[in-house]
Amino acid sequence: MKLNYVKVGDYLLPNLTIERQNNEEINKYGYLRLHYLKANNKVLYTTLLLKNELTNHLVSVSIEAQNKLNSLMEQYKNSDKLLSEKSKMDNQIEWVKRMNNYKNMAEEVILNELIYTENV
Repeated sequence: MKLNYVKVGDYLLPNLTIERQNNEEINKYGYLRLHYLKANNKVLYTTLLLKNELTNHLVSVSIEAQNKLNSLMEQYKNSDKLLSEKSKMDNQIEWVKRMNNYKNMAEEVILNELIYTENV
């Protein structure tokens, strides 16, 4: 890999920029992973950055986390008989409480399995 340098004053500094290689967007989970890598796993963060794979890693984490969230929410909704459209019309507050509870459970699983892990 060839590094480009930029002259700043009397110093040559490496031009370390992230080139976007995918058209996919980085969502909340990708940014959480980025923050975790910067704070807790600087070796992996630096390695991914220097290999120009950080953006691809964050996009793949974003996609995987979103897919996992969708599948977990579907599983939770199908397992609960009180989350039907009729119950949504009858008792909206209870329906919203259950949906928020299931979303929090799914996000907890995602954070533990995908975001706050040491593996790539």
